[in-house]
Amino acid sequence: MIADGRSVSDDETVETDVCIVGAGVAGITLAREFVDQGFQVLVLESGALQREDDTQALYRGESVGHPYYPLHEARARYCGGSVNCWDVDLGDGRLGARLRPLDPLDFEPRDWVPYSGWPLDRSELEPFYERAQWMFDIEERSYAAEKWIDDEHRPRLRFVDDTVDTVIFKFSPQDRFLRHRDAVVRRADNVIVLIYANVVDIETDSGGSVVRRLHVACLRGNRFTVSAKMFVLAAGGIETPRLLLSSSTVHAAGLGNGHDLVGRFFMEHLHFTSGVYVPARELGPPMALYDRIHVVNGVPVVGKLALHETVLRRERLLNQNVQLLPWHAPAAALYPAVISRAANSVRTLVGAGSRLTIPDAVGEHLSNVVSGLDDVATQAYRKLRRTLADRQRGKKLRLFRLANMAEQAPNPDSRVSLSADRDALGQPLAKLDWRLSSIDIDSVRRTQELMDGALRRAGLGKLRIELRDDTPPVGGVPLGVHGGYHHMGTTRMHADPRKGVVDRDCRLHGTANLFIAGPSVFPTGGYANPTLTIVALALRLADHIKALMRDRA
Repeated sequence: MIADGRSVSDDETVETDVCIVGAGVAGITLAREFVDQGFQVLVLESGALQREDDTQALYRGESVGHPYYPLHEARARYCGGSVNCWDVDLGDGRLGARLRPLDPLDFEPRDWVPYSGWPLDRSELEPFYERAQWMFDIEERSYAAEKWIDDEHRPRLRFVDDTVDTVIFKFSPQDRFLRHRDAVVRRADNVIVLIYANVVDIETDSGGSVVRRLHVACLRGNRFTVSAKMFVLAAGGIETPRLLLSSSTVHAAGLGNGHDLVGRFFMEHLHFTSGVYVPARELGPPMALYDRIHVVNGVPVVGKLALHETVLRRERLLNQNVQLLPWHAPAAALYPAVISRAANSVRTLVGAGSRLTIPDAVGEHLSNVVSGLDDVATQAYRKLRRTLADRQRGKKLRLFRLANMAEQAPNPDSRVSLSADRDALGQPLAKLDWRLSSIDIDSVRRTQELMDGALRRAGLGKLRIELRDDTPPVGGVPLGVHGGYHHMGTTRMHADPRKGVVDRDCRLHGTANLFIAGPSVFPTGGYANPTLTIVALALRLADHIKALMRDRA
């Protein structure tokens, strides 16, 4: 059922059994599991069923670290949440999102990845991954490449060793998940979705051990409270820590923040296009699995490349995958200019000579040329090759740009905190300080080198690597590295309250009846899109809460 929070009287207390904050992927999954369970459920959603600018503006905030999207554009503040932003074109006018579970390695403590390790392993989550795919109407549960290849029409690339794997991503259209949303919103008798309801404070007892009520405000002006036996925050990786930090009546540093962990360890998936795969020959069907989305047994899928787990362990790398984007380019594109101090000085000297002038700092330029003769020779060779290639007018090569999506190592200095500025409801805005570490970029570079070697050994071609040590950085990060709207880690899961915000059951440490759902509980993020893991964890949490409610009955 759906109700309007603006119709609730000032100072009224709404009572329920389970209260969920947020009607996004995690919140709707929980609510769907609670339908007809014999207890009352209230979902508090800030927006309505469609986007409205004044509600969306409540997501505004500061970004002070590595360049990031405007925060009010990085999430959808209305019923369905990020599902409304899924944008992969699946054909037939449908949009969808990528689905893949995290790898077993992603759950392990890795001594080369600081702060890594989940308090549960992949096997514990496996049955919930199976159920999660039901939410997207996927019958074939396996992600093994053998289930999705076709030796004639979409074979996999054949490597001669185990350096590189073919990994499968599935896709789900928006409408499949939104059906579950509509079933909850429109038809569930024991579930009420209260729209236009913004939670502004979490009220606890004097010790912070039990949540008593949530304080709710509407942009129209009315304010009320909600009491429940169990509370779940499912508001996302930025809004959830914002709400905990601003709930500071009992604890000045914020609820659950006794060890200064709430908001820390903000992680994204590093997205960037860098590098070119140059096939050894004109590959036809062997590339079909990778260069487009195929519908197999009713499921849209695509193949990508990733390093084998044994290589990640040996090389001590973060996880990463590469999608191959078809690119018909001039032959000259294979011979880019060399980027180095010596090559730049040659260009400056040659340009000045053609104008019969002497450049500034001519001595420094000459010194650069002498010390970098190898780069100068390489530049001259590539210029000759480009010239020869350009003479083959009209000739195009079928190449593939590398769309990289890489894991980010947990970093406590990458964080969400509170701004001095406030929103229309008087709440502190979020302040995001997204920071990357050297291991994030070094892993990407080494991954491309290893993939290049594997392709060459198999006779499949080579990579033209663009992300090199001499690539000009911006703030220490190569140009073009951005996020994927995947906000993870800010209320991380750990058995020890000194190292995490929630326990293995997603319960806030020290608070008996407050749970957190969504990607903010991820201790590490792997390379897979978080959606499937969000749903799997929400299903696991739903089972836990149902058991607790049965015990209370």
